[in-house]
Amino acid sequence: MAVVALTKANFKATIESNAFVIVDFWAPWCEPCVAFTPTFKAVSENHPDIVFGMVDTEADPEISAYFEVAQIPGILIIRDQAGIHTQVGEIGAAALEEIIKWARERDMTAVHEHYAAEAQKKH
Repeated sequence: MAVVALTKANFKATIESNAFVIVDFWAPWCEPCVAFTPTFKAVSENHPDIVFGMVDTEADPEISAYFEVAQIPGILIIRDQAGIHTQVGEIGAAALEEIIKWARERDMTAVHEHYAAEAQKKH
């Protein structure tokens, strides 16, 4: 699957309609970000069941502000609409693959229970 550009227009829908999303926060002026892009794209080819998306923090600062992204490049792993891991700084393909392996194996039961309890409090 090709890496998708995530913007204000499609971010929420992408997260809500996909069980596993990996977000790369970047900017065109950030040399480590630009250097990481080929690695991010190459790893995405190994995982067609995961949506890999890139948020340009310059073009869509509201998204990075919402997630309190203070440094780029930054990776956010989202499963079942819950952010379960963040990684700041440029990493290699092997490290990204290890993070994906960990995220795939993560038991989401506690996360689901937490959100169910939060929803119950609101009612």
